[in-house]
Amino acid sequence: MDKAIKVLIVDDSAYNRRTLFRILESASGVKVVGTGVDGAEGIKKALKLKPDVITLDLEMPSMDGFSFLRILMEIQPTPVIVVSARQGDTNVFKALELGAMDFLAKPTTKISPELYNIKNDLIQKVMAVSQIKLKNLQKSTSDFSQVIEKKEQSPVPKSQPKSRDIAKMDLKLVAIGSSTGGPAALNKIFSSLPRELPAGIVVSQHMPSGFTKAFAERLNKCSQLRVKEAERGEPVERGKGMIAPGGYNIFLERKGRSIVVGLKKRGARDKYVPSINLMFRSAAELFRENNLGVILTGMGDDGKEGISAIKENEGKVFAESADSSVIFGMPKEAIKTGVVDKILPLSKIPEEIVKWSNG
Repeated sequence: MDKAIKVLIVDDSAYNRRTLFRILESASGVKVVGTGVDGAEGIKKALKLKPDVITLDLEMPSMDGFSFLRILMEIQPTPVIVVSARQGDTNVFKALELGAMDFLAKPTTKISPELYNIKNDLIQKVMAVSQIKLKNLQKSTSDFSQVIEKKEQSPVPKSQPKSRDIAKMDLKLVAIGSSTGGPAALNKIFSSLPRELPAGIVVSQHMPSGFTKAFAERLNKCSQLRVKEAERGEPVERGKGMIAPGGYNIFLERKGRSIVVGLKKRGARDKYVPSINLMFRSAAELFRENNLGVILTGMGDDGKEGISAIKENEGKVFAESADSSVIFGMPKEAIKTGVVDKILPLSKIPEEIVKWSNG
């Protein structure tokens, strides 16, 4: 790497600061340029040191992580990774709305060497978010906040499943894969889809266990569709979105006259969880031409193999364009295959999903 990624650590725990420092300094191409004990010191250090990435604790004295994010995104937008305790899942999504780009769950709320367990994930995420396009980060954050505020003020009745949905063989499915930057992108899509969407939706968003239920509930509040964390044996239905639970791979299987959700726990060799490839492949075999695969922002190449299966079974594939992707890694790899039908900015994807569903 020609230029080291400059990282600022903001955490009120001296032990956590030291541990995160050692983890990050052990990575080739990463340089910790400073630390802050709270949000106020974090802001001063960010303005002075101009880091490429910031790791942020949320619960701190003097100025907490939320106030830090509000100020930072206003005066000097910078990619932020939240490193949070598991029980703070609601707070994590509040932080994402305020501009944080990604997050990691601390293994424990106590001072413990277990913090080293996040080493590989933390380094990977720092490498990923350092590539973020700041103009897309700012727009993503603005859209996320506006959607949350608007929908919470004006809740919309949810669509209800119809008994004939399960039996009909022409049931359509939209399968969506996303990673870094995905929560805001998914929020934009779900908040823009109509209540009577004539298709079911399944989502694999790379996210740790313990957070996806809260994320699904957040999407449900902002959408006219019914959105929930997927459960084993749950049928695909029109007007319903199901989010793969963290730590599990989601796939689809036939059960009687229904197509239902199957779940597999993370395997030792699984690189990405939930696996977009596995979800796409199972959807392709069951839904064939009634299947739309959508690849959104994210690092890596998950979904690249799965979209080929979709096309081989006569389905369609959309990919988010570089113009709106916070990280263009996954869409770029998908586009390279040559099988993507449409390359679209995020703002156009909901409209195209509706057109395809009604087509």
